[in-house]
Amino acid sequence: MSANRTTHATSSGPERALLVGLDWKKRGVATFTPEESIDELETLVASAGAIVIGKEMQAREAADSTFLVGAGKAAELAGLVKGFEADVVIFDHELTPTQQRNLEKKLETRVVDRTQLILDIFASRARTREGQLQVELAQLQYMLPRLGGQGVMMSRLGGGIGTRGPGETKLETDRRRIRTRIAHLERSIEHVRTTRGTQRRQRESVPLLTVALVGYTNAGKSTLFNRLTGAGVVADARMFATLDPTVRALTLPSKRKILLSDTVGFIRNLPTMLVRAFRATLEEVVEASLLIHVVDGSSDTAEAAMEHVEAVLTEIGAGETRQILAWNKMDREGSPAPPEGASGVSAASGLGVEALLARIDAELPAEALARAVLRVPVADGALLHQIHENARIIGKVYEDEVCVLEIEAPEALVKRFKTHLY
Repeated sequence: MSANRTTHATSSGPERALLVGLDWKKRGVATFTPEESIDELETLVASAGAIVIGKEMQAREAADSTFLVGAGKAAELAGLVKGFEADVVIFDHELTPTQQRNLEKKLETRVVDRTQLILDIFASRARTREGQLQVELAQLQYMLPRLGGQGVMMSRLGGGIGTRGPGETKLETDRRRIRTRIAHLERSIEHVRTTRGTQRRQRESVPLLTVALVGYTNAGKSTLFNRLTGAGVVADARMFATLDPTVRALTLPSKRKILLSDTVGFIRNLPTMLVRAFRATLEEVVEASLLIHVVDGSSDTAEAAMEHVEAVLTEIGAGETRQILAWNKMDREGSPAPPEGASGVSAASGLGVEALLARIDAELPAEALARAVLRVPVADGALLHQIHENARIIGKVYEDEVCVLEIEAPEALVKRFKTHLY
């Protein structure tokens, strides 16, 4: 079975990619059909800046150890590569190092699998030093077993899908250098993790509950984050537009303040090395009091995407955290009604956002409040600002150089001010 589509491009234009999918006859219970899976791969390829010139599918009982696909299909692909002048062939399945080398020799062009494509997109999206370290670590862990005989792929410098990131100088046959670099990156990321933990403890010193947005990539998390907080987080149709977590304060209808975190989108078969590398980032999810699971309600694969997000949450230790299901993109024509228990919203238009905020308010655990009278030096502007930001001011009078405030605030916050109690 095949489905081909031809797109023209000049030699100086985008890369021309031929996609290859597998339809496993004994695949068991599948949440994505083979066609849906290769369509998602096409979206990933577009996010990487290439154009798809054709899509090929083969039904198989099991993987071929030499080419993944059968020998006849490999020969057919070689003809298509020449006929379509393909720059790269991308498989919607992880290839073994041997399969990748054999395919590159047979097809005489670069061959990339789904994992490498996702790593490449992450490499092009990472903006902070933390994100760049995490992506490079994941790329090197992926490349290490593939160093021997990289053939066509490794003979090309700095151009095209699968070649961004560490670069050839770090991917030579000197495995010792690669392992040394990996060890250095792991130490650096552990330092980032420690620093993030310190920052989290500093946030916790002013006790604000944390809510994290999670969901499949391109579900609309960043658009919803911007709608709720007024932040300027990048929000576009490309997959993995957000890699680095962003945290902003948010005031709920009850006037209490929380912290809202935007996180990297999940995806089917997210490479294991990426999950490991982004452990520091994903801790924002693990530590949250409440998760807002954002789903693209207009997508035909919404239920399958939800299942994959739940699987990743379980893998990182957040499977039991309380959730609200935000059924997004309800403003789109033909969007089905949200399932029972979900909150229907449109992050783009604001539809249902007020109701979602009220539900977040109701779902978060109630904080015990206490009243207290504080004596704070007028010169201590930082402390006065912190009290005004996080407590309800009932009364305030000035006595010489001291400000006397009667406040109502969470008990944990009042305890922090115990040295100023009147």
